[in-house]
Amino acid sequence: DSPPLEQFRDTMNPKTLALVKDLVKEGSVEKLKKCFGTRMEFGTAGLRAPMGPGTSCMNDLTIIQTTQGFCCYLEHCFSDLQDRGVVIGFDARAHTASGGSSKRFATLAAAVFISRGVPVYLFSDITPTPFVPFTIVHLGLCAGIMVTASHNPKEDNGYKVYWENGAQIIPPHDKGISTTIEENLEPWPQSWDADGAIQSPLLKDPYQDAHKAYFAAIQKHCLHRDVNKKSEVKIVHTSVHGVGHSFVQAAFEAFDLHPPFAVQEQKDPDPEFPTVKYPNPEEGEGVLTLSFALADKEGAAIILANDPDADRLAVAEKQKGGQWTVFSGNELGALLGWWMFQCWKQNGEGDPKDVYMLASTVSSKILRAIALKEGFHFEETLTGFKWMGNRAKDLLEQGKKVLFAFEEAIGYMCSPAVLDKDGVSAAAIVGEMTSYLSTKKITLSQQLKAIYEEYGYHITKNSYFICHDQDTIHRLFERLRNYTGPSTYPTECGGVVVLAVRDLTTGYDSTQPDKKAILPTSKSSQMITFTFANGGVATMRTSGTEPKIKYYTELCAAPGNSDVTHLKAELDNLVDAIIEDFFQPKKNNLQPRPE
Repeated sequence: DSPPLEQFRDTMNPKTLALVKDLVKEGSVEKLKKCFGTRMEFGTAGLRAPMGPGTSCMNDLTIIQTTQGFCCYLEHCFSDLQDRGVVIGFDARAHTASGGSSKRFATLAAAVFISRGVPVYLFSDITPTPFVPFTIVHLGLCAGIMVTASHNPKEDNGYKVYWENGAQIIPPHDKGISTTIEENLEPWPQSWDADGAIQSPLLKDPYQDAHKAYFAAIQKHCLHRDVNKKSEVKIVHTSVHGVGHSFVQAAFEAFDLHPPFAVQEQKDPDPEFPTVKYPNPEEGEGVLTLSFALADKEGAAIILANDPDADRLAVAEKQKGGQWTVFSGNELGALLGWWMFQCWKQNGEGDPKDVYMLASTVSSKILRAIALKEGFHFEETLTGFKWMGNRAKDLLEQGKKVLFAFEEAIGYMCSPAVLDKDGVSAAAIVGEMTSYLSTKKITLSQQLKAIYEEYGYHITKNSYFICHDQDTIHRLFERLRNYTGPSTYPTECGGVVVLAVRDLTTGYDSTQPDKKAILPTSKSSQMITFTFANGGVATMRTSGTEPKIKYYTELCAAPGNSDVTHLKAELDNLVDAIIEDFFQPKKNNLQPRPE
Protein backbone atom coordinates (compact mmCIF):
# COMPACT_ATOMS: atom_id res chain seq x y z
CA ASP A 1 0.00 0.00 0.00
CA SER A 2 1.30 3.47 -0.88
CA PRO A 3 0.96 6.14 1.86
CA PRO A 4 -2.14 7.83 0.35
CA LEU A 5 -3.97 4.51 0.16
CA GLU A 6 -2.73 3.64 3.66
CA GLN A 7 -4.03 6.98 4.92
CA PHE A 8 -7.33 6.50 3.12
CA ARG A 9 -7.93 2.86 4.04
CA ASP A 10 -10.57 4.07 6.50
CA THR A 11 -12.91 5.23 3.77
CA MET A 12 -15.87 3.05 2.91
CA ASN A 13 -16.81 5.11 -0.12
CA PRO A 14 -15.85 3.11 -3.26
CA LYS A 15 -15.90 6.22 -5.46
CA THR A 16 -13.31 8.20 -3.50
CA LEU A 17 -11.17 5.08 -3.10
CA ALA A 18 -11.30 4.50 -6.87
CA LEU A 19 -10.24 8.10 -7.52
CA VAL A 20 -7.20 7.69 -5.24
CA LYS A 21 -6.25 4.35 -6.84
CA ASP A 22 -6.41 5.99 -10.28
CA LEU A 23 -4.13 8.82 -9.12
CA VAL A 24 -1.64 6.31 -7.70
CA LYS A 25 -1.74 4.25 -10.89
CA GLU A 26 -1.15 7.37 -13.01
CA GLY A 27 1.67 8.48 -10.70
CA SER A 28 0.00 11.89 -10.29
CA VAL A 29 2.28 12.99 -7.43
CA GLU A 30 1.21 16.65 -7.50
CA LYS A 31 -2.49 15.82 -7.41
CA LEU A 32 -1.94 13.32 -4.59
CA LYS A 33 0.05 15.94 -2.68
CA LYS A 34 -2.81 18.38 -3.14
CA CYS A 35 -5.31 15.83 -1.80
CA PHE A 36 -3.24 14.45 1.07
CA GLY A 37 -0.55 17.06 1.78
CA THR A 38 -2.64 19.05 4.24
CA ARG A 39 -5.75 18.62 6.39
CA MET A 40 -8.66 21.05 6.00
CA GLU A 41 -8.43 23.61 8.76
CA PHE A 42 -11.49 23.94 10.98
CA GLY A 43 -12.14 27.63 11.74
CA THR A 44 -15.00 29.82 12.98
CA ALA A 45 -16.63 29.36 9.56
CA GLY A 46 -16.26 25.58 9.96
CA LEU A 47 -14.92 23.93 6.80
CA ARG A 48 -15.04 24.87 3.15
CA ALA A 49 -13.17 22.94 0.46
CA PRO A 50 -13.62 21.02 -2.81
CA MET A 51 -15.41 17.67 -2.67
CA GLY A 52 -13.06 14.81 -3.52
CA PRO A 53 -10.61 12.32 -2.02
CA GLY A 54 -7.99 13.08 0.61
CA THR A 55 -7.58 14.99 3.86
CA SER A 56 -7.69 18.39 2.16
CA CYS A 57 -11.14 17.74 0.64
CA MET A 58 -14.74 17.29 1.73
CA ASN A 59 -15.59 13.58 1.62
CA ASP A 60 -17.29 10.90 3.74
CA LEU A 61 -14.20 10.25 5.84
CA THR A 62 -13.29 13.88 6.57
CA ILE A 63 -16.95 14.61 7.44
CA ILE A 64 -16.95 11.69 9.90
CA GLN A 65 -13.65 12.82 11.45
CA THR A 66 -14.88 16.40 11.79
CA THR A 67 -18.19 15.33 13.33
CA GLN A 68 -16.48 12.96 15.78
CA GLY A 69 -14.36 15.87 16.99
CA PHE A 70 -17.34 18.22 17.17
CA CYS A 71 -19.40 15.61 19.03
CA CYS A 72 -16.64 15.05 21.64
CA TYR A 73 -16.28 18.80 22.10
CA LEU A 74 -20.04 19.16 22.68
CA GLU A 75 -19.98 16.24 25.18
CA HIS A 76 -17.30 18.16 27.06
CA CYS A 77 -19.32 21.43 27.00
CA PHE A 78 -22.87 20.16 27.65
CA SER A 79 -23.79 17.62 30.34
CA ASP A 80 -27.31 17.50 28.85
CA LEU A 81 -26.29 16.87 25.21
CA GLN A 82 -28.12 13.49 25.22
CA ASP A 83 -31.32 15.19 26.39
CA ARG A 84 -31.28 18.17 24.04
CA GLY A 85 -29.49 17.07 20.87
CA VAL A 86 -28.43 18.86 17.68
CA VAL A 87 -29.96 19.90 14.35
CA ILE A 88 -28.43 19.17 10.92
CA GLY A 89 -29.45 20.79 7.62
CA PHE A 90 -28.12 20.55 4.07
CA ASP A 91 -28.34 22.21 0.66
CA ALA A 92 -28.53 20.55 -2.78
CA ARG A 93 -24.82 20.32 -3.65
CA ALA A 94 -23.47 17.06 -5.07
CA HIS A 95 -20.27 15.81 -6.73
CA THR A 96 -20.84 12.77 -8.93
CA ALA A 97 -17.18 11.79 -9.34
CA SER A 98 -16.48 11.37 -5.61
CA GLY A 99 -19.98 10.37 -4.57
CA GLY A 100 -20.13 13.27 -2.13
CA SER A 101 -23.26 15.34 -1.58
CA SER A 102 -24.62 17.65 1.10
CA LYS A 103 -27.37 15.15 1.95
CA ARG A 104 -24.90 12.25 2.24
CA PHE A 105 -22.56 14.31 4.48
CA ALA A 106 -25.47 15.42 6.68
CA THR A 107 -26.64 11.80 7.10
CA LEU A 108 -23.13 10.64 8.05
CA ALA A 109 -22.85 13.49 10.57
CA ALA A 110 -26.17 12.31 12.04
CA ALA A 111 -24.82 8.73 12.28
CA VAL A 112 -21.83 9.93 14.33
CA PHE A 113 -24.03 11.72 16.90
CA ILE A 114 -26.53 8.86 17.08
CA SER A 115 -23.69 6.39 17.75
CA ARG A 116 -23.07 8.40 20.95
CA GLY A 117 -26.73 8.44 22.01
CA VAL A 118 -27.31 12.06 20.96
CA PRO A 119 -30.75 12.95 19.50
CA VAL A 120 -30.44 14.39 15.98
CA TYR A 121 -32.99 16.61 14.27
CA LEU A 122 -32.03 15.92 10.65
CA PHE A 123 -34.04 17.84 8.05
CA SER A 124 -35.62 15.39 5.60
CA ASP A 125 -35.16 17.81 2.69
CA ILE A 126 -33.05 20.79 1.63
CA THR A 127 -33.50 24.01 3.61
CA PRO A 128 -32.03 27.51 3.61
CA THR A 129 -29.07 27.95 5.98
CA PRO A 130 -31.07 30.24 8.37
CA PHE A 131 -33.36 27.32 9.23
CA VAL A 132 -30.55 25.69 11.23
CA PRO A 133 -29.91 28.59 13.66
CA PHE A 134 -33.68 29.14 13.86
CA THR A 135 -34.31 25.51 14.83
CA ILE A 136 -31.57 25.51 17.51
CA VAL A 137 -33.35 28.31 19.38
CA HIS A 138 -36.87 27.08 18.58
CA LEU A 139 -36.20 23.60 20.00
CA GLY A 140 -33.59 24.58 22.64
CA LEU A 141 -30.82 22.42 21.13
CA CYS A 142 -27.09 22.42 21.98
CA ALA A 143 -25.77 23.08 18.47
CA GLY A 144 -26.38 22.87 14.74
CA ILE A 145 -24.59 21.95 11.53
CA MET A 146 -25.40 23.21 8.05
CA VAL A 147 -23.79 21.38 5.14
CA THR A 148 -23.41 24.05 2.44
CA ALA A 149 -20.80 25.95 0.47
CA SER A 150 -23.17 28.88 -0.02
CA HIS A 151 -22.18 30.71 -3.24
CA ASN A 152 -18.82 28.95 -3.83
CA PRO A 153 -18.04 27.16 -7.13
CA LYS A 154 -19.99 23.94 -7.74
CA GLU A 155 -17.06 21.64 -6.81
CA ASP A 156 -17.01 22.94 -3.23
CA ASN A 157 -18.89 22.04 -0.10
CA GLY A 158 -18.81 23.26 3.48
CA TYR A 159 -19.67 22.45 7.09
CA LYS A 160 -20.96 25.40 9.10
CA VAL A 161 -21.38 25.21 12.87
CA TYR A 162 -23.78 27.04 15.22
CA TRP A 163 -23.78 27.15 19.03
CA GLU A 164 -26.72 26.80 21.44
CA ASN A 165 -27.39 30.58 21.28
CA GLY A 166 -28.28 30.24 17.58
CA ALA A 167 -25.21 32.18 16.38
CA GLN A 168 -22.19 30.90 14.47
CA ILE A 169 -19.30 29.87 16.69
CA ILE A 170 -16.59 32.37 17.67
CA PRO A 171 -13.20 31.75 19.32
CA PRO A 172 -12.21 29.81 21.37
CA HIS A 173 -14.73 27.17 20.18
CA ASP A 174 -13.03 26.85 16.77
CA LYS A 175 -9.69 25.94 18.37
CA GLY A 176 -11.39 23.57 20.83
CA ILE A 177 -13.23 21.74 18.05
CA SER A 178 -10.12 21.66 15.86
CA THR A 179 -8.13 20.00 18.67
CA THR A 180 -10.79 17.35 19.34
CA ILE A 181 -10.99 16.56 15.59
CA GLU A 182 -7.24 15.80 15.61
CA GLU A 183 -7.78 13.52 18.65
CA ASN A 184 -10.59 11.53 16.94
CA LEU A 185 -9.38 10.79 13.41
CA GLU A 186 -9.94 7.02 13.64
CA PRO A 187 -13.57 6.39 12.57
CA TRP A 188 -15.75 4.92 15.31
CA PRO A 189 -17.38 1.60 14.30
CA GLN A 190 -20.93 3.03 14.00
CA SER A 191 -19.91 6.26 12.24
CA TRP A 192 -20.33 4.71 8.80
CA ASP A 193 -23.77 3.30 9.60
CA ALA A 194 -25.92 5.90 7.83
CA ASP A 195 -28.67 3.33 7.16
CA GLY A 196 -28.81 2.37 10.84
CA ALA A 197 -28.98 6.04 11.84
CA ILE A 198 -31.98 6.63 9.57
CA GLN A 199 -33.83 3.80 11.39
CA SER A 200 -32.83 5.02 14.88
CA PRO A 201 -35.49 6.31 17.31
CA LEU A 202 -32.98 9.09 18.13
CA LEU A 203 -33.45 10.54 14.63
CA LYS A 204 -36.24 13.10 14.22
CA ASP A 205 -37.31 15.27 11.29
CA PRO A 206 -37.90 18.91 12.30
CA TYR A 207 -38.97 20.02 8.81
CA GLN A 208 -42.73 20.59 9.29
CA ASP A 209 -42.42 22.08 12.77
CA ALA A 210 -39.54 24.43 11.85
CA HIS A 211 -41.24 25.48 8.60
CA LYS A 212 -44.47 26.43 10.39
CA ALA A 213 -42.72 28.17 13.31
CA TYR A 214 -40.30 30.12 11.07
CA PHE A 215 -43.03 31.63 8.88
CA ALA A 216 -45.06 32.47 11.99
CA ALA A 217 -42.01 34.21 13.52
CA ILE A 218 -41.20 36.40 10.50
CA GLN A 219 -44.82 37.59 10.27
CA LYS A 220 -44.09 39.83 13.28
CA HIS A 221 -42.29 42.02 10.73
CA CYS A 222 -45.28 42.28 8.40
CA LEU A 223 -46.92 45.62 9.26
CA HIS A 224 -48.69 46.53 6.00
CA ARG A 225 -50.79 43.49 5.16
CA ASP A 226 -53.55 45.54 3.49
CA VAL A 227 -51.05 47.36 1.32
CA ASN A 228 -49.43 44.01 0.39
CA LYS A 229 -52.77 42.46 -0.60
CA LYS A 230 -53.61 45.32 -2.96
CA SER A 231 -50.08 45.88 -4.25
CA GLU A 232 -49.60 46.24 -8.01
CA VAL A 233 -45.82 45.81 -7.74
CA LYS A 234 -44.49 42.97 -9.89
CA ILE A 235 -41.41 41.19 -8.57
CA VAL A 236 -39.13 38.57 -10.13
CA HIS A 237 -37.25 36.11 -7.91
CA THR A 238 -34.33 33.81 -8.69
CA SER A 239 -32.88 31.19 -6.38
CA VAL A 240 -29.85 30.67 -8.71
CA HIS A 241 -30.23 26.85 -8.79
CA GLY A 242 -30.22 26.74 -4.99
CA VAL A 243 -32.71 26.05 -2.21
CA GLY A 244 -34.55 29.39 -2.03
CA HIS A 245 -37.50 29.06 -4.42
CA SER A 246 -40.25 27.44 -2.33
CA PHE A 247 -39.17 29.28 0.83
CA VAL A 248 -39.35 32.74 -0.72
CA GLN A 249 -42.72 31.85 -2.25
CA ALA A 250 -43.90 30.83 1.25
CA ALA A 251 -42.48 34.04 2.80
CA PHE A 252 -44.40 36.17 0.26
CA GLU A 253 -47.54 34.20 1.07
CA ALA A 254 -46.96 34.76 4.82
CA PHE A 255 -46.86 38.53 4.11
CA ASP A 256 -49.94 38.39 1.84
CA LEU A 257 -47.80 39.55 -1.07
CA HIS A 258 -48.54 38.36 -4.62
CA PRO A 259 -46.14 35.51 -5.45
CA PRO A 260 -43.01 36.66 -7.27
CA PHE A 261 -42.40 35.48 -10.84
CA ALA A 262 -39.81 32.68 -10.59
CA VAL A 263 -36.99 32.41 -13.14
CA GLN A 264 -37.92 28.97 -14.47
CA GLU A 265 -34.43 27.98 -15.65
CA GLN A 266 -32.99 28.64 -12.17
CA LYS A 267 -35.80 27.82 -9.74
CA ASP A 268 -35.07 24.13 -9.12
CA PRO A 269 -31.97 23.04 -7.21
CA ASP A 270 -29.19 21.91 -9.56
CA PRO A 271 -25.68 21.14 -8.24
CA GLU A 272 -24.24 21.91 -11.70
CA PHE A 273 -25.45 25.58 -11.63
CA PRO A 274 -25.74 25.32 -15.44
CA THR A 275 -26.80 28.90 -16.29
CA VAL A 276 -24.17 30.86 -14.32
CA LYS A 277 -20.38 31.04 -14.20
CA TYR A 278 -20.40 31.67 -10.45
CA PRO A 279 -23.59 31.12 -8.41
CA ASN A 280 -22.98 34.36 -6.52
CA PRO A 281 -25.54 37.21 -6.82
CA GLU A 282 -22.84 39.58 -5.49
CA GLU A 283 -21.17 39.26 -8.88
CA GLY A 284 -24.19 41.23 -10.12
CA GLU A 285 -25.29 41.30 -13.68
CA GLY A 286 -24.04 37.98 -15.09
CA VAL A 287 -26.06 36.03 -12.52
CA LEU A 288 -29.12 38.20 -13.21
CA THR A 289 -29.24 37.98 -17.02
CA LEU A 290 -32.21 35.57 -17.05
CA SER A 291 -33.96 37.61 -14.33
CA PHE A 292 -33.69 40.80 -16.43
CA ALA A 293 -35.22 38.97 -19.40
CA LEU A 294 -38.14 37.59 -17.36
CA ALA A 295 -38.76 40.97 -15.69
CA ASP A 296 -38.88 42.71 -19.07
CA LYS A 297 -41.30 40.07 -20.36
CA GLU A 298 -43.62 40.30 -17.30
CA GLY A 299 -43.33 44.07 -16.84
CA ALA A 300 -41.69 43.69 -13.41
CA ALA A 301 -39.55 46.52 -12.01
CA ILE A 302 -37.94 44.64 -9.08
CA ILE A 303 -35.67 41.59 -9.03
CA LEU A 304 -34.78 39.64 -5.88
CA ALA A 305 -31.92 37.11 -6.04
CA ASN A 306 -30.83 34.70 -3.32
CA ASP A 307 -27.51 32.91 -3.23
CA PRO A 308 -27.79 29.09 -3.41
CA ASP A 309 -28.26 28.56 0.36
CA ALA A 310 -30.66 31.55 0.57
CA ASP A 311 -28.92 33.36 3.41
CA ARG A 312 -28.06 36.39 1.26
CA LEU A 313 -30.13 38.67 -0.96
CA ALA A 314 -29.42 40.92 -3.93
CA VAL A 315 -31.95 43.43 -5.28
CA ALA A 316 -32.20 45.21 -8.64
CA GLU A 317 -34.62 47.88 -9.82
CA LYS A 318 -35.56 49.04 -13.32
CA GLN A 319 -35.03 52.75 -13.86
CA LYS A 320 -37.17 55.16 -15.90
CA GLY A 321 -34.89 54.88 -18.93
CA GLY A 322 -35.26 51.08 -18.97
CA GLN A 323 -31.80 50.31 -17.56
CA TRP A 324 -31.37 48.24 -14.38
CA THR A 325 -29.66 49.27 -11.14
CA VAL A 326 -28.28 46.48 -8.98
CA PHE A 327 -28.05 47.86 -5.44
CA SER A 328 -24.80 47.30 -3.59
CA GLY A 329 -24.90 45.50 -0.25
CA ASN A 330 -24.35 48.84 1.46
CA GLU A 331 -27.19 50.56 -0.41
CA LEU A 332 -29.62 47.77 0.45
CA GLY A 333 -28.33 47.96 4.04
CA ALA A 334 -29.26 51.67 4.09
CA LEU A 335 -32.77 50.96 2.72
CA LEU A 336 -33.49 48.07 5.09
CA GLY A 337 -32.04 49.89 8.12
CA TRP A 338 -34.21 52.93 7.37
CA TRP A 339 -37.27 50.70 6.85
CA MET A 340 -36.80 48.63 10.03
CA PHE A 341 -36.57 51.87 12.04
CA GLN A 342 -39.71 53.30 10.38
CA CYS A 343 -41.57 50.09 11.25
CA TRP A 344 -40.35 50.24 14.85
CA LYS A 345 -41.49 53.88 15.10
CA GLN A 346 -44.87 53.00 13.59
CA ASN A 347 -45.32 50.31 16.24
CA GLY A 348 -44.66 53.03 18.83
CA GLU A 349 -42.96 50.66 21.24
CA GLY A 350 -40.42 51.95 23.74
CA ASP A 351 -37.45 54.26 23.89
CA PRO A 352 -34.97 54.55 20.98
CA LYS A 353 -32.20 54.41 23.61
CA ASP A 354 -32.95 50.68 23.95
CA VAL A 355 -32.80 50.11 20.18
CA TYR A 356 -29.66 48.78 18.48
CA MET A 357 -28.45 48.24 14.93
CA LEU A 358 -25.21 46.47 14.03
CA ALA A 359 -22.91 46.36 11.03
CA SER A 360 -19.50 44.86 10.37
CA THR A 361 -16.56 47.22 10.41
CA VAL A 362 -16.05 47.01 6.62
CA SER A 363 -19.69 47.88 5.91
CA SER A 364 -21.13 51.36 5.29
CA LYS A 365 -21.38 53.74 8.26
CA ILE A 366 -24.84 54.92 7.07
CA LEU A 367 -26.54 53.28 10.07
CA ARG A 368 -24.27 55.31 12.37
CA ALA A 369 -25.51 58.50 10.70
CA ILE A 370 -29.18 57.43 11.01
CA ALA A 371 -28.63 56.38 14.66
CA LEU A 372 -27.06 59.73 15.57
CA LYS A 373 -30.02 61.67 14.21
CA GLU A 374 -32.77 59.31 15.45
CA GLY A 375 -31.32 58.61 18.89
CA PHE A 376 -30.80 54.84 18.77
CA HIS A 377 -27.54 52.92 19.17
CA PHE A 378 -25.26 51.75 16.39
CA GLU A 379 -22.43 49.30 17.00
CA GLU A 380 -19.68 47.97 14.79
CA THR A 381 -18.39 44.41 15.01
CA LEU A 382 -15.59 42.51 13.33
CA THR A 383 -16.25 41.21 9.82
CA GLY A 384 -18.62 38.25 9.59
CA PHE A 385 -22.08 37.49 10.87
CA LYS A 386 -20.69 35.30 13.64
CA TRP A 387 -19.72 38.50 15.48
CA MET A 388 -23.00 40.30 14.84
CA GLY A 389 -25.05 37.23 15.81
CA ASN A 390 -23.21 36.79 19.12
CA ARG A 391 -23.33 40.53 19.91
CA ALA A 392 -27.05 40.64 19.08
CA LYS A 393 -27.62 37.73 21.49
CA ASP A 394 -25.77 39.61 24.28
CA LEU A 395 -27.89 42.72 23.69
CA LEU A 396 -31.16 40.76 23.59
CA GLU A 397 -30.24 39.13 26.90
CA GLN A 398 -29.79 42.63 28.37
CA GLY A 399 -33.38 43.43 27.32
CA LYS A 400 -32.35 45.57 24.32
CA LYS A 401 -34.14 45.60 20.97
CA VAL A 402 -31.91 44.57 18.04
CA LEU A 403 -33.74 45.83 14.96
CA PHE A 404 -31.29 45.10 12.19
CA ALA A 405 -27.76 43.97 11.35
CA PHE A 406 -26.00 43.81 8.00
CA GLU A 407 -22.74 43.31 6.15
CA GLU A 408 -21.79 44.71 2.77
CA ALA A 409 -21.57 41.20 1.29
CA ILE A 410 -25.41 41.31 0.86
CA GLY A 411 -26.09 39.73 4.27
CA TYR A 412 -29.09 41.01 6.31
CA MET A 413 -30.59 40.06 9.67
CA CYS A 414 -34.04 41.66 9.87
CA SER A 415 -35.48 39.42 12.59
CA PRO A 416 -33.99 38.32 15.92
CA ALA A 417 -35.64 34.92 15.30
CA VAL A 418 -32.50 34.12 13.26
CA LEU A 419 -29.20 35.42 14.66
CA ASP A 420 -27.51 35.15 11.29
CA LYS A 421 -28.01 36.52 7.82
CA ASP A 422 -31.31 35.44 6.28
CA GLY A 423 -32.20 36.01 2.65
CA VAL A 424 -35.72 34.58 2.99
CA SER A 425 -37.13 37.01 5.57
CA ALA A 426 -35.18 39.85 3.91
CA ALA A 427 -36.87 39.05 0.56
CA ALA A 428 -40.37 39.32 2.05
CA ILE A 429 -39.47 42.53 3.91
CA VAL A 430 -38.08 44.10 0.72
CA GLY A 431 -41.33 43.03 -0.98
CA GLU A 432 -43.37 44.86 1.65
CA MET A 433 -41.12 47.95 1.66
CA THR A 434 -41.39 48.20 -2.14
CA SER A 435 -45.19 47.79 -2.03
CA TYR A 436 -45.51 50.45 0.67
CA LEU A 437 -43.27 52.94 -1.16
CA SER A 438 -45.14 52.37 -4.44
CA THR A 439 -48.36 53.60 -2.79
CA LYS A 440 -46.48 56.88 -2.25
CA LYS A 441 -45.19 56.76 -5.88
CA ILE A 442 -41.62 56.36 -4.60
CA THR A 443 -39.10 53.90 -6.08
CA LEU A 444 -36.33 52.22 -4.07
CA SER A 445 -33.73 54.37 -5.87
CA GLN A 446 -35.63 57.53 -4.96
CA GLN A 447 -35.96 56.42 -1.34
CA LEU A 448 -32.23 55.67 -1.18
CA LYS A 449 -31.53 59.20 -2.43
CA ALA A 450 -33.90 60.61 0.22
CA ILE A 451 -32.02 58.68 2.95
CA TYR A 452 -28.70 60.13 1.76
CA GLU A 453 -30.16 63.64 1.53
CA GLU A 454 -31.44 63.40 5.10
CA TYR A 455 -28.57 61.59 6.81
CA GLY A 456 -25.59 62.41 4.59
CA TYR A 457 -24.29 60.76 1.43
CA HIS A 458 -22.23 57.62 1.96
CA ILE A 459 -20.37 56.71 -1.23
CA THR A 460 -18.59 53.36 -1.20
CA LYS A 461 -16.08 51.63 -3.44
CA ASN A 462 -14.96 48.09 -2.64
CA SER A 463 -12.76 45.72 -4.60
CA TYR A 464 -9.79 43.38 -4.25
CA PHE A 465 -6.49 42.21 -5.66
CA ILE A 466 -5.61 38.55 -6.13
CA CYS A 467 -2.35 37.40 -4.52
CA HIS A 468 -1.35 33.77 -4.03
CA ASP A 469 1.93 34.55 -2.25
CA GLN A 470 1.66 34.84 1.54
CA ASP A 471 5.13 36.44 1.82
CA THR A 472 4.10 39.27 -0.50
CA ILE A 473 0.95 39.87 1.54
CA HIS A 474 2.96 39.90 4.78
CA ARG A 475 5.54 42.31 3.29
CA LEU A 476 2.81 44.67 1.99
CA PHE A 477 1.16 45.01 5.42
CA GLU A 478 4.47 45.17 7.36
CA ARG A 479 5.55 48.08 5.12
CA LEU A 480 2.41 49.99 6.20
CA ARG A 481 3.25 49.31 9.88
CA ASN A 482 6.81 50.61 9.47
CA TYR A 483 6.16 53.32 6.90
CA THR A 484 8.68 56.05 7.76
CA GLY A 485 10.47 54.12 10.49
CA PRO A 486 9.74 51.31 12.95
CA SER A 487 6.10 51.22 14.18
CA THR A 488 4.94 54.23 12.13
CA TYR A 489 1.91 54.24 9.87
CA PRO A 490 1.27 56.52 6.86
CA THR A 491 0.24 60.07 7.88
CA GLU A 492 -1.21 61.00 4.48
CA CYS A 493 -2.31 59.48 1.20
CA GLY A 494 -2.78 61.35 -2.08
CA GLY A 495 -2.49 64.63 -0.18
CA VAL A 496 -5.29 63.70 2.29
CA VAL A 497 -4.27 63.61 5.97
CA VAL A 498 -4.72 60.33 7.89
CA LEU A 499 -6.54 61.19 11.13
CA ALA A 500 -6.59 57.72 12.69
CA VAL A 501 -5.26 54.19 12.24
CA ARG A 502 -6.67 50.96 13.68
CA ASP A 503 -4.74 47.75 13.16
CA LEU A 504 -6.72 44.67 14.21
CA THR A 505 -3.78 42.36 13.50
CA THR A 506 -1.54 43.97 16.13
CA GLY A 507 -4.27 45.48 18.34
CA TYR A 508 -3.18 49.12 17.83
CA ASP A 509 -5.74 51.96 17.70
CA SER A 510 -4.47 55.55 17.54
CA THR A 511 -7.83 56.95 18.78
CA GLN A 512 -7.83 55.12 22.12
CA PRO A 513 -6.12 56.72 25.15
CA ASP A 514 -4.04 53.56 25.75
CA LYS A 515 -3.64 53.01 21.96
CA LYS A 516 -5.27 49.57 22.31
CA ALA A 517 -8.09 48.51 19.98
CA ILE A 518 -11.49 47.69 21.54
CA LEU A 519 -12.55 45.14 18.90
CA PRO A 520 -10.95 41.67 19.18
CA THR A 521 -7.68 41.24 17.31
CA SER A 522 -6.36 38.31 15.31
CA LYS A 523 -2.68 37.84 14.47
CA SER A 524 -3.55 35.24 11.84
CA SER A 525 -5.29 37.71 9.49
CA GLN A 526 -4.28 41.15 8.23
CA MET A 527 -6.59 44.13 8.75
CA ILE A 528 -5.81 47.87 8.92
CA THR A 529 -8.34 50.73 8.84
CA PHE A 530 -7.37 54.33 7.97
CA THR A 531 -9.65 57.29 8.73
CA PHE A 532 -9.01 60.39 6.61
CA ALA A 533 -9.56 64.11 7.22
CA ASN A 534 -12.01 64.39 4.29
CA GLY A 535 -14.52 61.91 5.81
CA GLY A 536 -12.95 58.95 4.03
CA VAL A 537 -12.52 55.54 5.69
CA ALA A 538 -10.51 52.71 4.11
CA THR A 539 -9.96 49.16 5.36
CA MET A 540 -7.46 46.75 3.83
CA ARG A 541 -7.78 43.11 4.85
CA THR A 542 -6.97 39.58 3.77
CA SER A 543 -9.75 37.08 3.07
CA GLY A 544 -10.12 34.00 5.26
CA THR A 545 -11.39 31.82 2.42
CA GLU A 546 -9.83 33.19 -0.81
CA PRO A 547 -6.40 34.37 -2.08
CA LYS A 548 -7.46 38.03 -2.01
CA ILE A 549 -6.42 41.32 -0.42
CA LYS A 550 -9.66 43.23 -0.18
CA TYR A 551 -10.23 46.94 0.24
CA TYR A 552 -13.37 48.70 1.44
CA THR A 553 -13.57 52.47 1.11
CA GLU A 554 -16.26 54.96 1.96
CA LEU A 555 -16.68 58.72 1.89
CA CYS A 556 -19.12 59.86 4.61
CA ALA A 557 -20.39 63.34 3.81
CA ALA A 558 -22.31 65.60 6.17
CA PRO A 559 -26.05 66.08 5.49
CA GLY A 560 -26.49 68.91 2.98
CA ASN A 561 -23.37 68.09 0.98
CA SER A 562 -25.13 66.45 -1.95
CA ASP A 563 -22.88 67.11 -4.94
CA VAL A 564 -22.62 63.39 -5.71
CA THR A 565 -20.39 63.82 -8.77
CA HIS A 566 -17.85 65.75 -6.72
CA LEU A 567 -18.03 63.26 -3.83
CA LYS A 568 -17.52 60.31 -6.19
CA ALA A 569 -14.53 62.01 -7.81
CA GLU A 570 -13.04 62.70 -4.37
CA LEU A 571 -13.41 59.04 -3.37
CA ASP A 572 -12.02 57.85 -6.74
CA ASN A 573 -8.91 60.00 -6.22
CA LEU A 574 -8.42 58.65 -2.71
CA VAL A 575 -8.83 55.03 -3.87
CA ASP A 576 -6.34 55.58 -6.74
CA ALA A 577 -3.81 56.93 -4.23
CA ILE A 578 -4.39 54.02 -1.80
CA ILE A 579 -3.82 51.52 -4.62
CA GLU A 580 -0.70 53.31 -5.84
CA ASP A 581 0.89 54.07 -2.43
CA PHE A 582 -0.36 51.27 -0.15
CA PHE A 583 -0.97 48.27 -2.44
CA GLN A 584 1.80 48.98 -5.01
CA PRO A 585 0.28 46.43 -7.43
CA LYS A 586 3.14 46.56 -9.99
CA LYS A 587 5.89 46.07 -7.43
CA ASN A 588 3.94 43.34 -5.59
CA ASN A 589 2.72 41.66 -8.78
CA LEU A 590 -0.94 41.81 -7.68
CA GLN A 591 -3.67 40.80 -10.11
CA PRO A 592 -6.66 43.18 -10.22
CA ARG A 593 -10.19 41.86 -9.78
CA PRO A 594 -11.26 40.25 -13.09
CA GLU A 595 -13.88 42.43 -14.77
